[in-house]
Amino acid sequence: MTAYDDLRARIAECHDLFCILNMLKWDMRAMMPAAGAASRGAQLATLSKLAKSIFISDETARLLDAAEAEIESADPDSYKARALRQTRDAYEIQRRIPAGLVGRMAALGPESEAVWARAKDENDFAAFKPYLQQMLALNIELAEAIGYADHPFDALIRQFEPGMTAAQLEVIFAELKARILPLLQRIVAADAPLPLDLWEAEYDLATQKSLCLEMAALIGFDFERGRLDSAPHPFEISFTRDDVRITTRYDANYLPMSLFAALHEAGHGLYEQNIAPELTRTALTADFLGQYAVGGASFGAHEFSSRLWENQIGRSREFWRLHFGRAQALFPEQLAAADAELFYRAVNRARPSLIRVEADEVTYNLHIMLRAEIEMALLEGAIAVDDLPEFWNAKMQDYLGLAPPDDRRGVLQDVHWSFGGFGNFPCYTIGNIMAAQALAAAQAQMPDLAARLAAGDYQTLLAWLTENFYRHGRAYGTDELLTRATGEGLNTAPLLDYLEGKYTDLYDLN
Repeated sequence: MTAYDDLRARIAECHDLFCILNMLKWDMRAMMPAAGAASRGAQLATLSKLAKSIFISDETARLLDAAEAEIESADPDSYKARALRQTRDAYEIQRRIPAGLVGRMAALGPESEAVWARAKDENDFAAFKPYLQQMLALNIELAEAIGYADHPFDALIRQFEPGMTAAQLEVIFAELKARILPLLQRIVAADAPLPLDLWEAEYDLATQKSLCLEMAALIGFDFERGRLDSAPHPFEISFTRDDVRITTRYDANYLPMSLFAALHEAGHGLYEQNIAPELTRTALTADFLGQYAVGGASFGAHEFSSRLWENQIGRSREFWRLHFGRAQALFPEQLAAADAELFYRAVNRARPSLIRVEADEVTYNLHIMLRAEIEMALLEGAIAVDDLPEFWNAKMQDYLGLAPPDDRRGVLQDVHWSFGGFGNFPCYTIGNIMAAQALAAAQAQMPDLAARLAAGDYQTLLAWLTENFYRHGRAYGTDELLTRATGEGLNTAPLLDYLEGKYTDLYDLN
């Protein structure tokens, strides 16, 4: 056994613990009774501290030193060298984070999330407020431990999108707003009710699940290595590439809720299921900062996969020309008077709305900007948790011209803050940008791709994405991965061109 092999065996043990943590989190969100939150928090705290203690131990340091010396002359672009660099970076950061802080965050998460779910159902921000205050304080402490030069947000987003900063996000957001806001104004001016409101009908939940299963399998999600369940807030989580869990949520009067959440989470699942098998239980499928078994280059890279399959494929006219008949067969009464074109227009109608997960492609990134700016203000002390509902509502008015009628449809709508996910929201926008870049590059490299997709061939695109993105796991950062596949780093232009092209056609804006 070489030193590298010994280190890899140790990392594999950490990876196993991360998978167990993932399993407990999946169960907590999909199966666990509400009364189990406190004990689940204790379990997560124990496991989190154990995983951390193994990872930052003197033995890990010794093996890491020895492995680095052993492969000093190896190709710096090799998976081995990249795995060691990532392990070293994470090791140095994790050593700065107190084990007690990790335990407190892990213990608070399940109870905070359970209180959030009840508070959302009951429109009771006051009940959630003390938990949010605690979670915010812990994240401020975490940011100080990780370290940052300019803004505490920079430390926290490093957990999800290494290399991204608040200053860079301001530039990205400005570029998006400069073209999205005028486009939205043109759309709103041209918008008119559709000839038939498809969501006035009631859609049986069990039948919705059947459609979700079929559509997820259609784009390539392997149910021999995955499963679909329901959760209050849809998510994907994996325990290696051979056990990937996705969830959705159902609304009897709004079919797109479950359908596009299932396609979104299946997109996440496709990333995990198509990582190279040899990377399983290695540093290239482990997030040592967040203590997750996750194989994507970053959370933004993961969102690129989900947003691509949900929107650019799943909401395309070509997709529903092919598959509307199946939806109609499952819901013959509800969709009797509809056709593929009406369904396409119904699931792409763009207009300001209150709920992020129901937002159209044009307004979606405005929801993300709002949340990121609120997080930055909270972290730097510019606003207090007490002021959050009022501040949220003012931001909604500024960005979308809407005033939430209650906190359930306002500040309480997202789960992320309840489990401490500060810094995570911008990854959705990064994912949207990446998705447009990736699909544009794929179409440029395969001129017949559009025709293949129109014929229902999703395997060609899946194979290209696997070769250029998925199979590498965490070997490359976002910009490097994009540059290898598309020839350039993160660039907002393809997304903005895609949105203008699609919605100019949809609303006849010429």
